[in-house]
Amino acid sequence: MARAAQISADPSAGAAGPAIAVRGVAKSFGSVRALDGVDLDVATGTVLGLLGPNGAGKTTLVRVLTTLLEPDSGTATVAGLDVVRDAGALRHRIGLAGQYAAVDEDLTGMENLTMVGRLYGAARSDARRRAAELLERFDLVDAGDRVTSTYSGGMRRRLDLAAALVARPRVVFLDEPTTGLDPRSRIALWETIEGLVADGATVLLTTQYLDEADRLADSITVIDHGRVIAQGTADELKDRVGGERLEVTLEREDDVAAATRALETMVSEEPAVRGRTVGAPVRSRSGAIAEAVRRLTEAGVGVDDIDLRRPTLDDVFLALTGHAAEERREDDAADGIEPPATRGRRGRARRGRGG
Repeated sequence: MARAAQISADPSAGAAGPAIAVRGVAKSFGSVRALDGVDLDVATGTVLGLLGPNGAGKTTLVRVLTTLLEPDSGTATVAGLDVVRDAGALRHRIGLAGQYAAVDEDLTGMENLTMVGRLYGAARSDARRRAAELLERFDLVDAGDRVTSTYSGGMRRRLDLAAALVARPRVVFLDEPTTGLDPRSRIALWETIEGLVADGATVLLTTQYLDEADRLADSITVIDHGRVIAQGTADELKDRVGGERLEVTLEREDDVAAATRALETMVSEEPAVRGRTVGAPVRSRSGAIAEAVRRLTEAGVGVDDIDLRRPTLDDVFLALTGHAAEERREDDAADGIEPPATRGRRGRARRGRGG
């Protein structure tokens, strides 16, 4: 019954130093180098947003850190435990919600969560009590006695995250948890993640949604082609792109060339063009909109909309990688490779019941 005590453990207990520390981790699948010497730290009680396009190495790194894959080289510790040497013990201290909800569709919500608690070694009464707590926390009480095959996508996501929290893990890994969710469900899940951190948990969140990282992450690591290419807070990364950006939406796409010529001396780099929109950092914020309107009017260019805004994480990602976050690499299958041991009913294998 020693394991049953872990269901009531304090998520912040014993957290000294970084909750996650990664040094030189590399992993290849055949000729594809999925991770190429990754270094990162995640401070205890914070959210790290791990950004990158499909195939960048995000999911591979999560699998290494959650003991589902062994790295080819390098070291990593989570909650003070080595991911290879202490894998068995580590599985009792972490939670993982992957890209797809892994719940048993033949069981009810209550039965799914109770099963997880029992696999952690809890007595049936304790497992059911914890399941009831989580059903209430994730607004699933009314659906708790329904089989999960009748759940919506958002409900399955919430149940999957609840299952990852049964043992009150100190460190939680969320691998693109809001993929495919409607806006309302995404916001609800964001609020849940914020609640986890408020309770003392550490969260590593992989995402392609840059607004998600902007809202949730205390710090951000950008990964591309298996390498870390930037780290910092959202504000620090935005500062790397520059100051205010002028964004002009033209009435006609045919006017893009004329608009670019009209604006070129008041912007600090060659304007970027997306359809009818022309944008670039301005040399001076003062009077920039009025000056831009005057220049465009003199050039005979019609304007639908004009704005001066601070760079977003989308701008940061484009500047750092040369492509948008949602674009796929030709070799992005590397991040989709799943080791045979984790295929099938991943919900049972991935959370690491037992040593």
